[in-house]
Amino acid sequence: MQTQIRHNPAFAAARLYLAPGEPARIESGAMMAHSAGVQLAANTGGGLMAGLKRSILSGESFFVTTATGDPQGGWIDVTSVLPGDIITLEMSPDRPYFVTRGCWLANDHGTEVTPKWGGMANLFGGEGGFGLQASGRGQVVLSVYGALDVMDLAPGEQVTVDTGHVVAYELSISFRMRRAVAGRTIQSVKTGEGFVFDFTGPGRILLQTRNPDALQAWLRSAGVSENPGGSTLGNLFG
Repeated sequence: MQTQIRHNPAFAAARLYLAPGEPARIESGAMMAHSAGVQLAANTGGGLMAGLKRSILSGESFFVTTATGDPQGGWIDVTSVLPGDIITLEMSPDRPYFVTRGCWLANDHGTEVTPKWGGMANLFGGEGGFGLQASGRGQVVLSVYGALDVMDLAPGEQVTVDTGHVVAYELSISFRMRRAVAGRTIQSVKTGEGFVFDFTGPGRILLQTRNPDALQAWLRSAGVSENPGGSTLGNLFG
C-alpha cells in the first residue's frame, strides 16, 4: 500500500493506492471515494469478540471495512470527522505504538491494529483505559485534530502533555498520569487542565494541536446536543 496525503494541513484526505488483490483495513465510515473495481467488505475484523473489544473497549466501530484492489489495483480515499492533519506511521516490528481512541483511520495488511489496555492511569484519567496497539511492518494511517506535533525524547528526558492532545506514543516510552496541579483537584479544574501525562524518554510522542474533549465541552456549553429532529448547526446558530 502506498499513501498520498492531500489537502493538509486543515482538511486532509488520504489516498491509499492498492496493488492488485491487496487488502487494506479502513475505519467504518472513513471512506470518501474509491476507484472503479475496488471491492469493499464489512466484517468484525476477527469475529464477534474482536468487534466487541474494538467497539466497547477501544471506542472504535464494531465493524471494520476491508478494501481490496481489483486485478489492476486501485485506490480508496479516507478522511476523518474532525478537521486537521492525516499522518502515516511507517511501522517496524521493534517499534509498536499505542494509539489514542478515535485516531485510527486505516492500515495495510502488513500491520495489525488491536485493542490495547493502556493502564489504570488512562482509566482514572477519563481516557477509557483502552486504546489501540499498532504493530508489524507497513503503514498505519492516523487522523489528527488540528496540526501534528512530534516530540522525540532522549533517554531520561521528560515532558508533560495534556491527555487530550496525545495521538500516539511508542510503547517503549514510560509515563504516569496525574492531575495538572499535583494532588489538588479543585486547582486542576481552575487551570482548565484536568489530567496530564508525564512522559519519560526514550521514545516518540505524536500530538495534536487541538483537543477533541475541549471541543465537546465547548459544544455542550453552547447548547449543542444530539437532536434527531434538527441539525446541530441549527442548535448552535439558530
